Amino acid sequence: MGYQCEATSLAGFVQQLAVSYVRNGYWFYVTGRIPSHKDPQAVDAKLIDRYDIGLSKWAKSRRFREGRAKVQYIRYGRFFVLLATRGVHRFFNAVDDPLLPGESCRDASDVETRIRDARARPIRFSAYAISYAPDAKTVCVRIQQEHFKQLKERFVALALKRNAVDLETMLGGLRYIPYAPVYQQLRQIGNAINRTRKAAGHEPIALSCIRRKRPIVKPFGLPQRSECRNTEPTENNIPACDDTTCNCPAQRRPEHGRTDAEQDGAGMVTSVSFQRGA
Repeated sequence: MGYQCEATSLAGFVQQLAVSYVRNGYWFYVTGRIPSHKDPQAVDAKLIDRYDIGLSKWAKSRRFREGRAKVQYIRYGRFFVLLATRGVHRFFNAVDDPLLPGESCRDASDVETRIRDARARPIRFSAYAISYAPDAKTVCVRIQQEHFKQLKERFVALALKRNAVDLETMLGGLRYIPYAPVYQQLRQIGNAINRTRKAAGHEPIALSCIRRKRPIVKPFGLPQRSECRNTEPTENNIPACDDTTCNCPAQRRPEHGRTDAEQDGAGMVTSVSFQRGA
């Protein structure tokens, strides 16, 4: 089996980056987005060959003991991340490498041609920020601060406009992957809602509505039915999946016991029954 690099779900992409790469010392990275006129598989093959990424784990370990860095590559859709550990490697000349800023990323408006350190600058994709905390020696996956701030403001604005049951359904229905920092951020939103409701004399919401169990997924290969790649939160933070063959929790088809989502001015779901995944 060749080197696997294409993640088939957002959950798998984030999991592979955080748990398998960043946590294991792959702190230095370059990100980019492959233009629409490029073949992603062709770019994958060129980068894998260029940086000797397809070597066996034994060959990489032997080189690492000799002081050479190990390199990994992962892509989701057209967004890719090239990562490396400490050591000597041509990756660290990526700023001047014509393959990265030129052949693979030409015309990409958001390409980062400067190597970054996940200990200081999180890897940002979708709503997530993935970083490494050297003091705690742990990887951190959280909702990006700007995104989190907007989400919190929307819920606080609805705290007195919806009853407790509706707010619990909305908060529990958010499909963010519940890594520990993400879970704590969602609890902060719940606490902010309760402070607002308490000041107005309303009953609090139960924070047990927030999903806490993170599913373990297969990052590569064909996605399982529960690993839909279409469940990324939209601009309104509402998961949406239009794949009629999919059985994911974001489906809102009537035959699955869901009603059409009604939205208010804040862009949040007001009456929808979410099926919570594991």
